[in-house]
Amino acid sequence: MTSQASVKPPPFDYVAPSSLDEALALRAEHAADSLVLAGGQSAMPLLNLRMALPATVIDLGRVAELAGIREHDGGVAFGAMTRQREAERSPLVQSRLPLATQALAHVGHATIRNRGTIGGTIAHADPAAELPAVALLLDGELVARSTRGERTIAAGDFFLGVMTTALEPDELLVEVRLPGLSGRAGTAFLEVARRHGDFAIVAAGAAVALAGDGAIADARLAFTGVGATPVRAREAEALLRGEQPGDEVFAEAAERAARDLEPGSDAHATSAYRRRIAAVLARRALREATP
Repeated sequence: MTSQASVKPPPFDYVAPSSLDEALALRAEHAADSLVLAGGQSAMPLLNLRMALPATVIDLGRVAELAGIREHDGGVAFGAMTRQREAERSPLVQSRLPLATQALAHVGHATIRNRGTIGGTIAHADPAAELPAVALLLDGELVARSTRGERTIAAGDFFLGVMTTALEPDELLVEVRLPGLSGRAGTAFLEVARRHGDFAIVAAGAAVALAGDGAIADARLAFTGVGATPVRAREAEALLRGEQPGDEVFAEAAERAARDLEPGSDAHATSAYRRRIAAVLARRALREATP
């Protein structure tokens, strides 16, 4: 029988600021022992299972200025509190960032995406989550703010380990900036999960841009579910540039990418299985992404 203590959150002080300035002041005041609540789809299970024991929970749900979608530098910038479902349905995101739309379709179920936020899943940094891989693949930027000021962190520097990021204890993630792809380019995002809506056992995102002669001008490949952080397959990407797209070159790059991975084993899959699935998904994603 599950004990009562394992399914109810610990006692904590609850605060719900109505402005960003108020939220930043509270974060600074309670930096050492606070938890930030965005959509709550990840935070509430942590609290209920007592995997997180904050003295104060800071709920950002009333901070309207943290939500919204806008065009930015040929791509899209998301306020951290933008709901995932809003982003998934946005015509701007669909036209400028089809990879984000493709990845969001794999995030839980629609009811989860109605509450879950773009910034929440990025800051939570679950190693099986989809959006961190999207941010890494697109060379995204994460904007952090505190009472000390604002800084921009490259996605490649943001994810440090399992549910660990470069955010300082007094900082909030306020915006996620994802550049678009220029020219003749396509994207794809594929994953394998035990059931639809479950976290991915392995997922792969790909982007392929073609030059005027049909050769691959740029290729990008990223995985989730294969390590403590999302993984970018840069050596495999280099193999593809300048080549004519096709199943043979895609298979070679996919196998190279999988060889470089060091996934762990758990109750859901062995390391060898994850590596094999990564190769299959990478090959298929590259093929589907080719415009």
